[in-house]
Amino acid sequence: MSGHVEKNAQTVSPDMPAMFDGMKLAAVATVLYIIVRCLNLKSPTAAPEITCQDTALNRYLLKSCSILTKEYIPPLLWGKSGHFQTALYGKMGRVSSPHPCGMRLYLPMQDGATATFDLFEPLGDHLTGDDITMVICPGIGNHSEKHYIRTFVGYSQKQGYRCAVLNHLGALPNIELTSPRMFTYGCTWEFSAMVSYIKRAFPQTRLIVVGFSLGGNIVCKFLGENQANQEKVLCCVSVCQGYSALRAQETFLQWDRCRRLYNFLMADNMKKIILSHRGSLFGTRSRKMEIMDLSRLYTATSLMQIDDNIMRKFHGHDSLKEYYEKESCVHYIHNVNVPLLLVNSSDDPLVHESLLTIPRTLAEKKENVIFVLTLHGGHLGFFEGAVLFPQPLTWMDKVIVSYANAICQWQKQQPQSADGQLDEQETL
Repeated sequence: MSGHVEKNAQTVSPDMPAMFDGMKLAAVATVLYIIVRCLNLKSPTAAPEITCQDTALNRYLLKSCSILTKEYIPPLLWGKSGHFQTALYGKMGRVSSPHPCGMRLYLPMQDGATATFDLFEPLGDHLTGDDITMVICPGIGNHSEKHYIRTFVGYSQKQGYRCAVLNHLGALPNIELTSPRMFTYGCTWEFSAMVSYIKRAFPQTRLIVVGFSLGGNIVCKFLGENQANQEKVLCCVSVCQGYSALRAQETFLQWDRCRRLYNFLMADNMKKIILSHRGSLFGTRSRKMEIMDLSRLYTATSLMQIDDNIMRKFHGHDSLKEYYEKESCVHYIHNVNVPLLLVNSSDDPLVHESLLTIPRTLAEKKENVIFVLTLHGGHLGFFEGAVLFPQPLTWMDKVIVSYANAICQWQKQQPQSADGQLDEQETL
């Protein structure tokens, strides 16, 4: 019996190793193909695509801020994937983030809300010797304690900038709402209150306005709402915003680049923020919210559903379309006359490529606008590094400070008008 089994084994076994080797090779080839496709390893690196008019100021800025015209090189293994860049920013934030020491200030609003922002003093002299303040608006549901904000603030402080960072109303988990309202997509009230405070407290300072993602929409809308808001403002920088919520809502329901999944995850995060303030928003003080709104919130699976059932009601908008129309900067940004830098990434999974016609067209028509589009970077990622591990400081951090430095130096070289303001004809 044993001899018969041994004979059969000897008959079958010669073909088995070859078959298993073939399966292993096929599996390895499949895995490698998936890795190459998912990580976009075959994509080339390139300098950003720049759209702007040929003016003296723009030529000066592109020469002085040379990082904009040089090749952006993301980490070799994963940096060419917009998903990895976005996920690492979202989960890991920044590598070895600093802990800048600042002071939290509280500003009472007319409707009973309490805005908060953190103030960080510079850690050295500015290269021009002037008093310059960065007024910063973070992304959706973000605040001064987020890693990417801490990294940018720490770097800016060392370059001689004072930094004021808005904490979106309701975003800080340890700060209770004092009225039945929280931040929305385009409400500029809290940012305006912070800027007004800075202008009063530091009358000699000039402002660099910076907005990230949703914050980019808010700062551009703020500047365009009223020409007086542009007083003492040297320039504005917006990074990774979508410009029009009405146009974006349709793309957020699509599955290409997993946008619908991101929509679900962002909606889940918004739910947590809203529910953490359930007592203030749905309690006896609230006249705009009902218990039925709370039940709809639990079942919402997209930002649009949350915006329709909750967010638009904070300001009394009758419909989601009206809310998106009135809170999007696309209707105000053409009124911004200070130098304006708009930065987006082609592989940003949150901002559809169709939305990028807005900043590109604006830069073609207005001489104060520079639109910068990178090939890689994801959403607020823009990591740099050699092979695997990214550097603490990102390309985005360097670009904003480099652009701000160039603007400050240009302003220093220009003749001043009688009231001490930069001659507008010289800048545009």
